[in-house]
Amino acid sequence: MQTALALAIVSVPEFARLMRSSVLVERERDYVLAAISVGTTSELLIIRHLIPNSMGPVLIQLSLAMSFAVLSEAALSFLGMGTGPPTPSWGGMLQESRQYLRQAPWFGVFPGGALAILLLGLNYLSDALRDVLDPRSQRA
Repeated sequence: MQTALALAIVSVPEFARLMRSSVLVERERDYVLAAISVGTTSELLIIRHLIPNSMGPVLIQLSLAMSFAVLSEAALSFLGMGTGPPTPSWGGMLQESRQYLRQAPWFGVFPGGALAILLLGLNYLSDALRDVLDPRSQRA
């Protein structure tokens, strides 16, 4: 739990910068100026227009950050600085399987394969989210 919390705290400034830049871009769009011209309050403008239209890049970054967090936790557990022994971790499983790789290689293959499949899945998820949420990448 402490590892996940530390990794989340470290990535907060990255998400804050990304959200701020997205809101600054959306603030200059015509629909925001039209909403301001009809007298929409600032709170309603933020909740109805700016936040929903700025979430695309943040969601894409979230899926990439999740894969980075999983890989970082596995690396820390492999090095012995992550979660403790009673808590299962793929990095801890890989570290424990090192001494048995010659006799039983599947001890390392299954946790490593599961970790690789999860990371590939998260990367494919971020690519799919980018294709869906990025209007510039849509083909005519």
